[in-house]
Amino acid sequence: MPKQIFRLRAVLALATVALISARAYALDTDQLDPSALLSMKPHTAHQPLGAGGGGVLGNRFYGASLGLDTLTNFSGYFYDPGVVPSPGGDFLQFTWQYTMVGRSPVGTHDREEGDDSVRTVVRSPIVPVIIDLRNYDGSPRYYPGPNGPVRMILDPTQYIQPVLKSPIFEPTHYDSSFAPTQFTDAIMRAEFFSDAGPGWHTLLRPVIAPTRTMVLVRGTYRFAVDSTGHVIYVLVDDNTFAAELFPPTPDDTSSVMGAAENAGDIRTKDLSTFLFANTFLYQNGNPADCCILGYHTYDVEPGGSDNGFRERRYVMDYSSWISPGLFGPAFTDVTALSHELSEAFNDPFVNNATPIWVAPNGNCQNNLETGDVIEGLPNATIPITLNGFTYHPQNEALLEWFAGQQPSSAVDHAYSYPDATVLPTPAVSVHSDCATPVVVPH
Repeated sequence: MPKQIFRLRAVLALATVALISARAYALDTDQLDPSALLSMKPHTAHQPLGAGGGGVLGNRFYGASLGLDTLTNFSGYFYDPGVVPSPGGDFLQFTWQYTMVGRSPVGTHDREEGDDSVRTVVRSPIVPVIIDLRNYDGSPRYYPGPNGPVRMILDPTQYIQPVLKSPIFEPTHYDSSFAPTQFTDAIMRAEFFSDAGPGWHTLLRPVIAPTRTMVLVRGTYRFAVDSTGHVIYVLVDDNTFAAELFPPTPDDTSSVMGAAENAGDIRTKDLSTFLFANTFLYQNGNPADCCILGYHTYDVEPGGSDNGFRERRYVMDYSSWISPGLFGPAFTDVTALSHELSEAFNDPFVNNATPIWVAPNGNCQNNLETGDVIEGLPNATIPITLNGFTYHPQNEALLEWFAGQQPSSAVDHAYSYPDATVLPTPAVSVHSDCATPVVVPH
């Protein structure tokens, strides 16, 4: 029996729109207009799940989850009346546990920069994945460009250096850190600013892994080309994409992730990124039900005598580099990658439940998905210029927002970061109707 693949409950996505606009020339039956994505607006696709969150952040932290062979992690909790939906109705829950990447910040106030005892460095392989479009019979597909046939592929390797030079990996200045640091670390430090000392950091160490190829057969994708006949972007059926990405068995090497695992390119101690170029997913077999730009989750494999029979968890994200102009001026370059890595830091095993919340963008969820709260808002991204390029990472909701803490114990009493103005007030715990506030009976 194929093993279970754990998949994220909430993904970075875009709204459904009519995909094909009028053109003066005929398109292939699976071809899209290059400008079709411009009318889409960012939002989050999520599944209705039950659980509950906050008010007061806990003052105790715990070590790594037992019985797991995975990246460094710590656990904590917060207290806030919330509800857990059930067939018999909503019932109250008060304490919510969470697991995050890195070491606990508690007791680090006297630890200065450079103190390795409170500094976590997580190996972060970047696996570039080429999209190889094929015909129905599996043969290579070509587009009849003006200068001759053009092989239909999307190669992300050209974006590796821009990603490495982005705020995701390149240190820059944030008021949550005493020294320049990476984007995801700055967010973690903002959340635990009252607990963490100057030397407490959780940093990514990028490693460029061998390039992999995902072959897609016609009928499972849609595409758009530029004036030269080269592919601009691809929309892929999400089930086909997952089947090609995740290994069905521990020894599988035909899937992208299975091949990387078995070759040792990615390890259980890593936070791995599978980087695509303008590759977006549609759902329910319907290209109009589009577009997912990334998600984070983990692949689970059995343990053995070599690791004390601990379950192996490979934490990962699929993220697409977004070329300028596809979705407008701000939603571009590393927006998806910053969203997914920030959420992976805050919820690596996609099981951090919170009270049910309703975000300013209309999302109603009950999980610690920090990017879902803000995506799609007018000020969802924050421009950061590095190495002569202006990047657009996404602002993130902080733990204090989910916990309903007043005032916030985060840096500058913020509920969002780096732009604290995006979320001026914390979440309000609501019932499963996503409207009625939770009131605790006296």
